[in-house]
Amino acid sequence: MHYENFFPFWSSLTDADKESIVRACYGEKLNKGQIMHRSEDTCKGLMSVVSGSLRTYIVSEEGREITLFRVFGGEVCVLSASCLMDTIDFDIIIEATEETEVMILPSVVLNDVMNRNPQVELFMYKAATDKFSDVMWTLQQILFKKIDQRVAGFIWDEISHSEENTLVITHDEIARYIGSAREVVTKVLKYLAMCDAIELKRGKIIVKDKNILESFL
Repeated sequence: MHYENFFPFWSSLTDADKESIVRACYGEKLNKGQIMHRSEDTCKGLMSVVSGSLRTYIVSEEGREITLFRVFGGEVCVLSASCLMDTIDFDIIIEATEETEVMILPSVVLNDVMNRNPQVELFMYKAATDKFSDVMWTLQQILFKKIDQRVAGFIWDEISHSEENTLVITHDEIARYIGSAREVVTKVLKYLAMCDAIELKRGKIIVKDKNILESFL
């Protein structure tokens, strides 16, 4: 495991702290839809995505899910260690959106290293700040963009992370990701299919024409 790829502060650590991190880190393999973290649970620690992806979201009192941001392979999810950051105090849920492998640095070890090395704490807050810019983007999408733009934008973003033009995803999953209703998403997808931007199959969306799809963004 190349720890320096996940931890930019690696070179600033002492040999003792490096050894402590290597001993403490452990891997987990997650199934699609598996919940990895809830705010009311014990603080798990810093979660690095080796492969796959995670979704961080909140749930309203009415049960509506709003995706805050996604974390992909090679990235770190700092909110799984939010208990170590005093300024972050809200309920979040983290789930695997596909078969995912993560590396976890337990919070107790991370906290010890943070107390000895300010570069680690700086990394934590910078990484959290970067993700909150994604949260602001999400809010702008919900508040100011039409639903067809949001659905098309979601599909566009998803294929940008893949070499394939086919998404294996349900209408209900898209609705949860963008904070809308499944019935509304289904209507928009049928309209995009009628415009020849996409083709709909059971549990799949095939992008037929990227230029047409891009025109909806």
